[in-house]
Parts: sequence; structure tokens; C-alpha cells
Amino acid sequence: MKLHELKPAQPKKKRKRVGRGIGSGWGKTAGRGQKGQKARSGGGVRPGFEGGQMPLQRRIPKRGFTNIFKKDISIVNVKALEESFENGDVVTPEILLEKKVIKKIGDGVKILGNGEISKKLTVKAHAFSKSAVDKIQAAGGKVEVI
Repeated sequence: MKLHELKPAQPKKKRKRVGRGIGSGWGKTAGRGQKGQKARSGGGVRPGFEGGQMPLQRRIPKRGFTNIFKKDISIVNVKALEESFENGDVVTPEILLEKKVIKKIGDGVKILGNGEISKKLTVKAHAFSKSAVDKIQAAGGKVEVI
């Protein structure tokens, strides 16, 4: 294969040139039909406009609200600690973030008790569930609330 033998992956599509004479098939009104808003330059209506009728997004009732006091807490189960850490490690929110166990720290990290843990870990977090505390301490680890 030589440079002059290269062809584009897909054949080039020619641009449709409208308004260039009756013989082209796209002359006179250039595919815009006869008169009216859509035939004019810059014409047409915005998306969602229903010709003056009350639009759908205004006909449907509003529901719910956004709680401005909501806390954005990342959760981690003891099963994830078992998989991600070695015996005797110290677990902090920063290390959890580094190891990609959580995506972001946000307003804090809470450790939940789903799964089993057999490794002796020192876990530092903002909150713990009762079952998580029981399981970590039963495995010989320590729990510290930051």
C-alpha cells in the first residue's frame, strides 16, 4: 500500500447546496416550503413550544423538595475492609479514598456491618453502626470516631 492509494474509511458525503436553481431540485424555496415562520431566516420555535398552549412542563404538578440540611455520607461495609486491607492496618477516610474503596469523603464516612471481618484493623471514621463496631472488635480491632 502506498500513500496515494489511501482512501477515507467512509466515502466523503457532499454538502447539500440548496437555493441554487430550479434544476437542482432544491431551488426556489430551498426545501423550506411556502412562507411562514419556519421559512424565514432565523425562524422556528424553541424546543417545547406548543403554539401558545400551556406547555407540558408547566401543566404537570411539582413534586418533592431538596433538603438543604442533607449530609453527604459515604458508606463502607466491613466486607470491603476485609478485602482491601491487611492484618494490622490503620484505616482512615483518606486511605479509603486512595484505595478507591470510596469515591469521595463528602461530609463523612460511615462503617456498616454487612459481611464478615477476620483481620485485626484500627478503623477511624466519622460514624459506625452497632453491628460494625461489634464485628471489628470481635476480630480484635479497634474503633475510633473522628
